[in-house]
Amino acid sequence: MSNTNEKSPECSSKGTACSACSSTTCSEKASKDKPGLQNKIKNTIVVMSGKGGVGKSTVAVNLAVTLASEGYKTGLLDVDIHGPSIPTMLKLQNMRALSDGSLLQPVEVGDMKVMSIGLLLDNANDAVIWRGPMKAGVIGQFLTDVNWGELDYLVIDSPPGTGDEPLSVCQQIKGDFSALIVTTPQEVAAADVRKSINFCNQLGVEVAGVIENMSGFVCPSCNCETHIFSSGGGEKTAREFGVKFLGRIPIDPAIGVSCDNGSPFVYTHSKTPVARAFVEVVNQIARKADCCPAAA
Repeated sequence: MSNTNEKSPECSSKGTACSACSSTTCSEKASKDKPGLQNKIKNTIVVMSGKGGVGKSTVAVNLAVTLASEGYKTGLLDVDIHGPSIPTMLKLQNMRALSDGSLLQPVEVGDMKVMSIGLLLDNANDAVIWRGPMKAGVIGQFLTDVNWGELDYLVIDSPPGTGDEPLSVCQQIKGDFSALIVTTPQEVAAADVRKSINFCNQLGVEVAGVIENMSGFVCPSCNCETHIFSSGGGEKTAREFGVKFLGRIPIDPAIGVSCDNGSPFVYTHSKTPVARAFVEVVNQIARKADCCPAAA
């Protein structure tokens, strides 16, 4: 797959751009050809943040793994085109998503299905140099040209901010969906979260709630809690905008190690306070969606 051509993965044009990708996107054409694919997905959650560095991808991965471990049929879609981190976090750097001639087949990690631009690149270190229309087209294909099958939840990891990728996702998802906003406790992060909530309000997207990540560090030796990044910013912002505060995810040094090793933290450290916090978030989301795990 060329990362500099302005073409989507399945585009048949042999030039540097095609009219389908640059004007009427390939995704729009695909959605007309396959209108029912997204109908098999019961609930879609877009994980967003107004600011980078808040652990959004870590939250998305561990949320999806927790959903799958609770018995829900789960998919994880990484739409961070320029910095896909999901393959590294799940140890999929050497895996490639294949096509059956009609649909892209997601890579399976246990019972969870995963798709990322990182699974389509020839080299994991390649830079993806694409403009907005190209990114919108590929995101549309991830939603309409991937064989997700029947899912209880599709978790979408969106890059930070309110630009091309989050806008493309929110405009191209078919059916109801909600956004989960990730922040850290300090005011400088909470200020950008307000922008994300306003972004959702302007687009008519339901906000499932706010998660405060990196919320306090509990010393494993003395059990003393230290608020390294202040505290309460996420809860205060949620209250200010009248959205649900889903909980706090504490800091645990093992999270970074797990991400680098490609082993989801909630799977390898299931008895920790962090893992229990993710389970509680999942329970709140599931209660709101009134969704029970699908039968195998």
